[in-house]
Amino acid sequence: MSVEVTWWGHATATVRDSGVTVLTDPLLVRRMAHLRRRRGALPPASAALADAVLVSHLHADHLHLGSLARLAPGTRVLLPRGAQRAVPGLRRLAPLLELTEVAPGDAVRVGALTVRAVPAAHDGRRLPVGPRLAPALGYVVEGAARTYFAGDTGLFDGMADEVGPVDLALLPVGGWGPFLGEEHLDAGRAAEALARIRPRCAVPVHYGTYWPIGMDAVRPHEFHSPGVEFARLATVPAPEVAVHLLAHGESVRLTAARGEEAP
Repeated sequence: MSVEVTWWGHATATVRDSGVTVLTDPLLVRRMAHLRRRRGALPPASAALADAVLVSHLHADHLHLGSLARLAPGTRVLLPRGAQRAVPGLRRLAPLLELTEVAPGDAVRVGALTVRAVPAAHDGRRLPVGPRLAPALGYVVEGAARTYFAGDTGLFDGMADEVGPVDLALLPVGGWGPFLGEEHLDAGRAAEALARIRPRCAVPVHYGTYWPIGMDAVRPHEFHSPGVEFARLATVPAPEVAVHLLAHGESVRLTAARGEEAP
């Protein structure tokens, strides 16, 4: 038995474990507001086929209504508690999808998997200003392996205890602009997160996909380098963790036997 992860770009990835397909933070469009997809082909239509979808928080590049509308009718979508109240656009999707709101500590059974919501240190509001109606979340998907999808988060006290033992970590290492606040993981803070949670292997995400119009020519290193920088920095605090740098649409498979990964 094995778990396979495919990175589609940004925070969007497919996790296949125990015959169940889970999709994270689907963003399946070429352009969103002032952001354009600058690297990687759009995910194929098959990327929207999943048994369950995990939405980490309400920011539009993570909870994207147009991408959720591409899901097959009846798809189960886990959302932070309060999401439907905070995002009115979800009301038109509610009759089509199985929307399930969760909070940190909640566990949901999806086929042979258990999906557990864990805290994240991130502003979970839909807009930059306004009431905090829903928390930001990470998720741990437990089946043949334990896969941690961090969503967007900074480092926080008790991170290792909240996440628990994991085999694979999908960690954000960048963003869509040149400035990241403390409620994000950049390459260095993501390396520190590895030292705290000690997974068997890690895949950097949330970098090198979307960039503000015109900005890719101004500070291109901010866009291209976070994944490689994370892999380099991780060798110091967490040398035992295997870091897999995936191209858009590329997959990695982790076998249930400890220490065996296959491309």
